[in-house]
Amino acid sequence: MTNSPRLLTVPRLLACTLALSVIAHPAPLTAQQRRAPDPRSMGGGDCRDNVYNCVDTPNPLPAPDTVWLEEMTWMDVRDALASGTTTAIVPTGGVEPNGPWLALGKHNYVLSATCDAIARKMGNALCTPIVKLVPEGNIEPPSGHMRSPGTISLRQDTFEALLTDVARSLKTHGFRNIIFIGDSGGNQSGQRAVAETLNAEWDGGLVVAHVQEYYDYASAARYMAYRGLEEGADDGLHDDPIITLN
Repeated sequence: MTNSPRLLTVPRLLACTLALSVIAHPAPLTAQQRRAPDPRSMGGGDCRDNVYNCVDTPNPLPAPDTVWLEEMTWMDVRDALASGTTTAIVPTGGVEPNGPWLALGKHNYVLSATCDAIARKMGNALCTPIVKLVPEGNIEPPSGHMRSPGTISLRQDTFEALLTDVARSLKTHGFRNIIFIGDSGGNQSGQRAVAETLNAEWDGGLVVAHVQEYYDYASAARYMAYRGLEEGADDGLHDDPIITLN
């Protein structure tokens, strides 16, 4: 039987395919071929590739007029820490129902103003990104605020693990005071538990504070009364009348 040109083509095609596959997917580099990490590297790149990836390179930009970590570059934060800005405020909000007039993110909008004002008043503090997702009730079956559409809830242990990782990250970078402020009642116990656990673990190495006074409605009401401001009748809604009026 004579060889068919068409049949001879098949093995040749297979051989070519294998050859191209080897070229397209070369063997991984050996340990000797890989560059060892440069201890001077920061900023997401290698110091040997670009001077702006080096730990001690001067910041090419002026200091920004912000107290929010997420609005700063890594060099901005490095320089702020070096100049004594070693307090980090961790604000926690929520996504929950707030009556028919206020958006689900009310707590987060409030914190965008209050954390900014507090940090600027202190002069040596920065705000981390707002922790917008917090415990709001059981997810399945739903309870508490989870009965209302749009609410997003975390389990208590998830929330506390998140705060713990945030605090540990801040400690690693050199922050010496870590402050939790919560704009919702359900956030307070988790913040307190994390602060107590980390303070016991770090034993005076730095301070982790849960500021209960930030969410002390009784004291706020007494102060308003002292100033001659009366809240008025309760409308029975889960919202904030003062914010609604504004």
